[in-house]
Amino acid sequence: MTRRFTRSAAVQRLAWLDGLRIFAAVMILLYHAQLLFTQYRYTPQPTGLVDNLQQLIPETNSLTTLSGWIHLLGIPTLFGFQFVDVFVLLSGFSLMLTTRQRSFDWLAFWQKRLSRLLWPFWTVALLSYPILWVVGAATHSYIPSTWNLFAASTFPLLFDYQGSLLLPISGSWWFISLILGFTLCFPLLHRLMYRWGGRNLVAMSLIVTLGYRALAIYGFGGQPIYTILDTPNGPLPFYVLLAKLSTFVIGMAVARTHGRGVFLWPQTKALSVGMLVYGVGFVCQFYRLGWVLCDVLMPLGLTLVCMVLCRWLTARRAGHQLALRLGRYSYSFFLIHNFVVDRTLGLMVKGDGVTYAIAIPLMILGTLILAAIADAVTPLLKRALMRLWQDIDYLLARKPAVATPSWVPSVGDTVGYLDQQWAVQAVEVLLDDGNYYLCKITNNQQTRWVSQEQLQLMAPRVMVG
Repeated sequence: MTRRFTRSAAVQRLAWLDGLRIFAAVMILLYHAQLLFTQYRYTPQPTGLVDNLQQLIPETNSLTTLSGWIHLLGIPTLFGFQFVDVFVLLSGFSLMLTTRQRSFDWLAFWQKRLSRLLWPFWTVALLSYPILWVVGAATHSYIPSTWNLFAASTFPLLFDYQGSLLLPISGSWWFISLILGFTLCFPLLHRLMYRWGGRNLVAMSLIVTLGYRALAIYGFGGQPIYTILDTPNGPLPFYVLLAKLSTFVIGMAVARTHGRGVFLWPQTKALSVGMLVYGVGFVCQFYRLGWVLCDVLMPLGLTLVCMVLCRWLTARRAGHQLALRLGRYSYSFFLIHNFVVDRTLGLMVKGDGVTYAIAIPLMILGTLILAAIADAVTPLLKRALMRLWQDIDYLLARKPAVATPSWVPSVGDTVGYLDQQWAVQAVEVLLDDGNYYLCKITNNQQTRWVSQEQLQLMAPRVMVG
């Protein structure tokens, strides 16, 4: 792949991009926290701008109390759901940047991308559910206190369980299926990007997205936001790929025009255009006709505005390093945040405004710590399951094939994997016959465990002395 930009520019881009990811994840956490704390007191309604502002802005006399100020300061977080579409746009942008060449290996891309999405998801699910069972059983009022530990340790064998405890922590996981859909479709969209051109593909995706959204709103009565909690259609029609297609494709198109795209505009131009586009989309969300356009305009405008902020922050060395370090946890942060918010509000806040204000930074920090733990556990879980599968397959195979490896891996070997050069950091032998080797490899950016059969020896270790 031919790079069209310098190394320093690429690193700087990565810094603001990672900073924007973690900022978006934090805003989604604040949105769910505010929504649950206020018990869904407000969500945007298709009743016009003036009516919505009247519902949002508290009365003057209420500002004499602390709860009134907490309500006022929490108004911006009620629109944090908009950052979900920012994630969609950044996903298209990032994928296109990593595959700048005209053609690439689709199967290798799917393997790498699906692994990156699913393994952290499975890790979070496996770690959060047991904790939730313990907390849930210990807080059920109908279980005698002397039986709390026993109830937690024996669920679900001996005790009934209310599934309502599971729902709050997984409510935002609908986003995973959406991103998986874009991952599966990306090779086709990538090919069409080069075959049709960026402008034509964006135009076609806009036609598909706007047509689908109009049909979902006026044909099936769908609602892109939680205007009515118990509505049968609700926002479900807007959780599918077609409703977000143009946003994803716009991100791809911006990445293709690297060097002259909107993400490289001067700060002043990006901020002014972003605020204008976002402002129009923001007003559109308060009208039913505007529902067709709002989720197309707001992601681009909001991304431009936040990009300016993140560029400014990462221009300093401290902000640069902080964005790079925190950005890597943004995906796991998103997966875990509902768990932390639901348990914190239910067990600690309990409707108290002052406690809620104190809990907000604690929820952000706690989610970040859990995200770091989950990312550290993910490769261990993957390695354990891979070893378990290899052992089960070996034991249950009707005629186990004992193959002699073409080479015995050693620490320090240089190997080829996914068309890249890696170095072997550790080697483990699976089973007792020594025919299966599991290698820990690194390319200075990521580390993973793979079987020896997936590697190609490029240069053996050089022995010194």
